[in-house]
Amino acid sequence: MEIDSSAGNNGEATVRDNAEKSRFEIEIDGHRALVDYRISNGVMDLYHTESPPALAGRGVGSKLIRTALISARAQGLRVRPTCSFVAAYLKRHPEFADIAE
Repeated sequence: MEIDSSAGNNGEATVRDNAEKSRFEIEIDGHRALVDYRISNGVMDLYHTESPPALAGRGVGSKLIRTALISARAQGLRVRPTCSFVAAYLKRHPEFADIAE
């Protein structure tokens, strides 16, 4: 499933929920960034984020996390930010505090 969360990210690419691999991913200029998740007991655990150096400084990681959080909210899930990047994002974005563990 593709999810558009391009607000504030110039819409250069669309994040895809690759449910088969339990990860959100985006491909830009031949480089793939991703955030892995596990869903159990009503909680989406975002446990690993990966973005290649070629995509650094472009907001790709933030776009992935925002999309994952929007998806979790739409599914009625809470979010566990096991990944430190996700935890830092949540601290900067209190609009997602209602779904964070």
